[in-house]
Amino acid sequence: MLDVLAEAADAVRSALAELADWGPAGTRVGQYHSDLAADAAALGVLADAGFGVLSEESGLVDGDRDVVVVIDPVDGSTNASRGVPWFATSLCALDRDGALAAVVLDLANGRTYRASRGGGATCDGQRLSPSGAVELRASVVGLSGYPTRHFGWHQYRALGAAALDLCAVAGGVLDGYVDCSHDAHGVWDYAGALLVCREAGAVVADAFGRELLVRDPAARRTPVAAATLELLEELLAARSSMP
Repeated sequence: MLDVLAEAADAVRSALAELADWGPAGTRVGQYHSDLAADAAALGVLADAGFGVLSEESGLVDGDRDVVVVIDPVDGSTNASRGVPWFATSLCALDRDGALAAVVLDLANGRTYRASRGGGATCDGQRLSPSGAVELRASVVGLSGYPTRHFGWHQYRALGAAALDLCAVAGGVLDGYVDCSHDAHGVWDYAGALLVCREAGAVVADAFGRELLVRDPAARRTPVAAATLELLEELLAARSSMP
């Protein structure tokens, strides 16, 4: 399973290497030529493997199959269009028991995150582990959206690609992550990195207590992640204080 996901990610990388125009595609707001090229490349591999697909760009195809791969062909495509080196391809295979395997390919920096259910998480073959931070006041936290108040962190970063932000929590680069927008993320934005986080030992929850792994293309969630349960509880409490 991991090999198929990696093959799809590599197909995206090859397609983007030949892409001349990374700007808006003119199809819908927020969709770029990179999104379309990446989606077409990945879907070819996944269809040949016999999997269903839930893609941000092309929706749900063969969703009744035993394995459905949730994919964001280019997470952080605005970053990519502007030359900000923080964007990725995220894939997560779901079976009837949840997340089975995941690959997140950091397209800008060449790193590959992998995780499998019960098998741990790695980056370029090295085991991942979170920072162990337990106090928000001493933590560096990634943000998506703009908070209405200071949460009490030590420092923050707003990087612009949820999949990589969450992988940074899994690997101890960030101590936590908070989505300060309201229901702005589809499952494709975080599913792959969710498994990476959980297999590395980090904890992830929806800010409003809902199930994160869904197969509904219209569903939106508000993910929050942390190195430890103690820090997650602080982040969730801070996030809940926003109007």
